[in-house]
Amino acid sequence: MAEQQQRLQALSEEYQKLEGELQANIQSRQRLESQQQENKAVQKEFASLEDDANIYKLIGPVLLKQEKTEAIMAVDGRLEFIENEIKRVEKQIKDTQDKSEALRMEIIQIQSQQPGQGAQAQVAA
Repeated sequence: MAEQQQRLQALSEEYQKLEGELQANIQSRQRLESQQQENKAVQKEFASLEDDANIYKLIGPVLLKQEKTEAIMAVDGRLEFIENEIKRVEKQIKDTQDKSEALRMEIIQIQSQQPGQGAQAQVAA
């Protein structure tokens, strides 16, 4: 019985750790989506510019003139990178959710094997 209790405690701690990782991954994905939206707005703005329009890039405290084609390529590259990162983070989220679900099912299985635990849990609630 004590062995099951220790196993249950270890699984619960691992489950909480996975939930923390999941939250961190979700926040990372939200940041990436925000960056993606910003870059798409810049891309849309570039599309509306004349070919000879002046584009400046902020590097530290200095604005440097940049060619339109170079600026477009930089934004396109950033968007591609962000999209790849979003895919990577989404895979991490899915993997973490799968692991979390498997742990949750194992915890439920162990709890159902412990006689009297369900009744005690209901009384405590």
